[in-house]
Amino acid sequence: MPARKKQPIAQHAYDKLADAYAALVDTKPHNAYYERPATLSLLPDVNGKHVLDAGCGPGSYTEWLVEHGAQVVAIDVNRKMVRLARKRLGSKAQVRQADLESPLDFASDASFDLIVAPLVMDYLKDWSAVFTEFHRVLKPGGILVFSMEHPFGKYYDHQATSNYYDTDMVQYTWHGFGMPVNVPSYRRPLSAVLNPLIKTGFSLDCLLEPLPTQQFKTAEPTEYEKLVRSPGFMCIRAVKRA
Repeated sequence: MPARKKQPIAQHAYDKLADAYAALVDTKPHNAYYERPATLSLLPDVNGKHVLDAGCGPGSYTEWLVEHGAQVVAIDVNRKMVRLARKRLGSKAQVRQADLESPLDFASDASFDLIVAPLVMDYLKDWSAVFTEFHRVLKPGGILVFSMEHPFGKYYDHQATSNYYDTDMVQYTWHGFGMPVNVPSYRRPLSAVLNPLIKTGFSLDCLLEPLPTQQFKTAEPTEYEKLVRSPGFMCIRAVKRA
């Protein structure tokens, strides 16, 4: 009998968070006024492009992409997030449940112009395998844009129990969605972010360490002062080498 596949590490957390996350994601400062503007700034013109939203959550990025003329396939491993995305998007995009830690069997080779993976990579351990699949389904010259928790900031938060050079599982308790929820993720050094990307066949095009927007300052002035001095997120744009 084949071994049973392990459950994604944050599945239980997102089962708890899904409805509150969907309700708040468009106005919660860390998402709406910090990570999302930064990630969107790295996207090319998406009009007429075939886009994979990898880790779509409740569908906010997919909605933006569709509104700007893209044809989108949106995937998420969490069934509640898939349900919420389908509710939000209706027939505007194809939404399906899929695990980025497994082959993307629904996608043929060189079938996408762009992959957007917002705040999902921290939940995946083997980035080489994920980047290999992204490389396979992208067209030559296709673009990958992803965001993540900043490896330096994440190390500082866990330095009492972590070695910077290791890739290890850590945990945060989130309080911003109406209840405390323990959310596990992986922490890794910067080299473990960039080297698998390059070795897989991508060229690094831009590394963005964003600053929070003025809207963020209005909403959460204390956290704003922290983030203008110490990074919270990092966004990367890479291109599939022809």
